[in-house]
Amino acid sequence: MQRILSAALPDFVGQPVRLAGWIHRRRMLKSVAFLILRDAAGLAQVVVTDPAVRAQLEHLPEETAVAVTGIATAQPAAPGGVEVTGPTITPLTDPAAPVPFDLYRPDLRANLPTILDHAPVALRHPKLAATHRISAAAVAGFRETLNGMGFVEIHTPKIVGTATESGANVFALDYFGRRAYLAQSPQLYKQIMVGVFEQVFEVGPVFRAEPSDTARHLTAYTSLDAELGFVDDHRDVIAACHATVAGMLAAVTERAGSAVELLGVRMPALPAEPVIVHFADALEMISAATGRDVSGEPDLAPEHERWLGEWALREHGSDFVFVEGYPTRHRAFYTHPDPARPGYSRAIDLIFRGVELVSGGQRLHRYGDYVDALAERGETDLTPYAGYLDAMRYGMPPHGGFAFGLERFVARLLDVPNIRQVTLFPRDLHRVAP
Repeated sequence: MQRILSAALPDFVGQPVRLAGWIHRRRMLKSVAFLILRDAAGLAQVVVTDPAVRAQLEHLPEETAVAVTGIATAQPAAPGGVEVTGPTITPLTDPAAPVPFDLYRPDLRANLPTILDHAPVALRHPKLAATHRISAAAVAGFRETLNGMGFVEIHTPKIVGTATESGANVFALDYFGRRAYLAQSPQLYKQIMVGVFEQVFEVGPVFRAEPSDTARHLTAYTSLDAELGFVDDHRDVIAACHATVAGMLAAVTERAGSAVELLGVRMPALPAEPVIVHFADALEMISAATGRDVSGEPDLAPEHERWLGEWALREHGSDFVFVEGYPTRHRAFYTHPDPARPGYSRAIDLIFRGVELVSGGQRLHRYGDYVDALAERGETDLTPYAGYLDAMRYGMPPHGGFAFGLERFVARLLDVPNIRQVTLFPRDLHRVAP
């Protein structure tokens, strides 16, 4: 008999069925026992009245993997309105060892370090699993949206020979006797590939050796990157990013609706048109509203991001707000300046519920501009950038892009206080296992 998942039981009422999964919970009553079976689709109730099967069940603890055959029987009180009666239970492994928490409870009653220490088992909890189903749906939406816009998915190296993009916060490694580094992002490679495919994206790991021990930072995370060519300016990047976020939210609702419901997620508001504010205007608004002059600040502080998030929701009905025009001197060397506003750039950030989510903007695309930009930063030796700058020498079109961390997106979507709560196996200053 072919196995079915628990969610399919209503289609087989009155018929023999075979399920397989984990013993989620046992309820041993005087004349009957209930086995709650958990599989990838949810829960199924199995009713045991045979004394021999009941005795067998007593020796099969929670989390033991088993197969169950029986009759699908209508029962409104059971999950999905159907239960399995007259069962035969077949263990598929040895009886499970005692787990450090009760996975059958509605919420996992353990602190975060304990959950992370026992992640291989803790992640089986329906709510923790639901978190990562939402994450998977968001990635699917990212891919589907960009594929639909004609982007090509690429896969760039995660071991690189130079640490050129953003300072010294890189993980160095011995690469067959030579110094190499774990990639901080696919930034330089995705720009190069615009010269091949015009529009590219990537979903992959990146590594940041930042000594930040906060609830917002990880040393390894999943980066969602996109880059597009032949742009007029950074507003084309904003349009592409806005459409991508909309596609991700739609995919979460469509693909992970039951997980959204289980976790009580409040889906964010995203208007049809993006909400955009210039960096300088944002500082003026914050100064006027708070009575504190922040007009000379080089970047947005976390409290400024929170204020802008509240402003966007209050004034525009949006949980998202794009900030454009950050000061050029505080952005990466490849950032395109704003010709109309000296000192400001065509860089963008997207703030989601008061937290910076996306960074991006228009890039430089002329070789001479790169030489000048690097020289202004005291870098006259172009050797570390040779492969990258070669692309700019051979007809690179105007281009730009954006990137953000999957885990930070999901953390804001689920409104959890610590990014580790939505990361499968987080890596930070203290944790390299499991």
